[in-house]
Amino acid sequence: MEKNKSALRISLIAVSTAIVAVFTIVIRIPVSATGGYISLVDAGVSFVSYAFGPVTGFIAGGVGTALADILGGYAQWAPVSFVVHGVEALVLGLIVKKMKSTIAVKLLAALSAVVIVSLGYLFLTSLFLVTFAEALTEVVPNIIQSGVGAIVGLGLYEAVRKGYPRLDSLRW
Repeated sequence: MEKNKSALRISLIAVSTAIVAVFTIVIRIPVSATGGYISLVDAGVSFVSYAFGPVTGFIAGGVGTALADILGGYAQWAPVSFVVHGVEALVLGLIVKKMKSTIAVKLLAALSAVVIVSLGYLFLTSLFLVTFAEALTEVVPNIIQSGVGAIVGLGLYEAVRKGYPRLDSLRW
């Protein structure tokens, strides 16, 4: 039984990583001269974290976004995306896992995602890729992207859960 559980977890991580990568690549809108873009990344990260928990969320969020950056011609952003979206997914998943999983808790988790993405990109990009002033130009787009993405991810999670009530049993 434990062998089947491990195979299921590995499969969920692989599929979730692909989901995050596709959500990141499918729509990309450049937002500034720094080379950053907005996408549906946070919808994928949020869905995976709500559905499958912090571990799967961290791996899929980090690897999926880094892979999307590499494949999409934004390789310089891959390390930053890995850290920021991995931590975003981890925190989302931990909040939902540790607290009673209500809509209010999921919205609190979404708010934390907005803060993590906005501040994470601001500080990490200004350390490694651009000046702090340039990084500031991406704060508002990152707030919009992560806020909308977290809400879309929550809606997607609730819709899938309604159609597949056992979804929550896959969270770990």
